[in-house]
Amino acid sequence: MDFSTVAIATSIAGLLLGIGWLFAGRLLLKRWGIVANPAALLVGRRLAAVYIGIAIMLFMGRSAPPSELRLVVCVGMVTALAVLAGLGLMEFKARRAGPAILASVVLEVILAAGFTSVLLA
Repeated sequence: MDFSTVAIATSIAGLLLGIGWLFAGRLLLKRWGIVANPAALLVGRRLAAVYIGIAIMLFMGRSAPPSELRLVVCVGMVTALAVLAGLGLMEFKARRAGPAILASVVLEVILAAGFTSVLLA
């Protein structure tokens, strides 16, 4: 997978997640089998800003040529996505999240693999 493709795919996922957490946090928590409460929704809305910011950064940088900065972005994304996938599996195994979290884990693994392929190219 080339950088442009994985950056665009991740920016779309990040934008959708950001919008989801901003406007439909209860639905996202319910999908994972987690009871929505004010604290979780507050954290979700703040997380929305991070997702949207990363989405914009990746979309605007999608055509960046190979560089040290692009390498650092790829390493950061692999790290974040791998940790998210691991946490998702851990929460599912501990029964703190329902089976729907596995869809997120699969997407995170696919995107992490995409950024890894850019690093190895």
